[in-house]
Amino acid sequence: MAAIWEDIKRPQNSVIAVTAAQVANGPVIPPQQRLLTYSPDEWESFVEEWAYYCLATKYKHIQRFSGAGDMGIDVAGFVDAKRLQGVWDNYQCKHYDHAIRPSDVWAEFGKVIWHSYKGEFTVPRRYYFVSPRGAGTSLSRLFANATKLREELIANWDKHVKEAITSTQEVSLDGKLRAYVDTFNFSIFDAKTALQLVDDHRTTPVHAARFGGGLPTRPTSESPPQEVTVAESRYVTQLLGAYGEHMGAVITTPSALSTSKLKDHFRRQREAFYEAESLRVFARDSVPPGTFESLLDDIHGGVIDTCDANHTDGYEKVCAVTKAARDMQITANALITCTKPKDRDGICHQLVNEERLRWTRS
Repeated sequence: MAAIWEDIKRPQNSVIAVTAAQVANGPVIPPQQRLLTYSPDEWESFVEEWAYYCLATKYKHIQRFSGAGDMGIDVAGFVDAKRLQGVWDNYQCKHYDHAIRPSDVWAEFGKVIWHSYKGEFTVPRRYYFVSPRGAGTSLSRLFANATKLREELIANWDKHVKEAITSTQEVSLDGKLRAYVDTFNFSIFDAKTALQLVDDHRTTPVHAARFGGGLPTRPTSESPPQEVTVAESRYVTQLLGAYGEHMGAVITTPSALSTSKLKDHFRRQREAFYEAESLRVFARDSVPPGTFESLLDDIHGGVIDTCDANHTDGYEKVCAVTKAARDMQITANALITCTKPKDRDGICHQLVNEERLRWTRS
């Protein structure tokens, strides 16, 4: 058949309009795909992060074992105070350039069997292999069939296990140890998939920082209660003092506000404070520690000169400072994509609560 020559045609995607984010960042890579690109050091960093944020809520204590003599334990999650002599789970974290094969981990099975047999620890409740590519087909089939897994381990003991358990002795599978293997519960073994790891990680405040993809939807904030709470006492006291300067009177309670203008202003400021408090909680759960505090610092730096300037009275100062906060150009903070103008007003009152701003002269 003769060769066919054709002109190169314009690719279809070359005529599609792109967003600024696509130009800056390129195509979105799903987190589970990104895990496959990790170097051993990047994988180690991810595992530390995953263990700290995702496992800590499930256990009384989390501990990482490393170095010689770790007995095949990597990340241990302890259910009770007895630790290795109580109820616990083991997470064996491995970085391979392939899905885990049985030959990769025969020695790991042998270690948990040998050291539990010797009384170094109780048999873990669950034993998970954690790897970017998860378990391969052969190993997954063995996890689904505990009897077959036992048979295959016994068959591979002399070749892959007996010299790999400790550096000081060979561990032959005979006598009492063989009887122990025959009754060992092989159903404890399983593997975590990349998707499971990502789903766990998605609930952490560091997910967006590691994988991108934007922040989750921010919940609606609560409305302020009718009565002023203790958490509001400082900024409310300062606000009432500012209103008093404006009215030429001593104002100690919101009910003493004489005009609907000031009453509406006070209501809006409380709503703004609660919006900002909801942003604080959202930040705690959605972005790395310090992100919200950095936003407070940015706004403080942007309004402090306005706050220190001369104003007719405290009320005029409040209006000028909150307007300055709303007018600020903030682009670097991760929370800016979900921050509302009212949040900025509320952050000013949070800064008053922290004694970094004042609404009154004294």
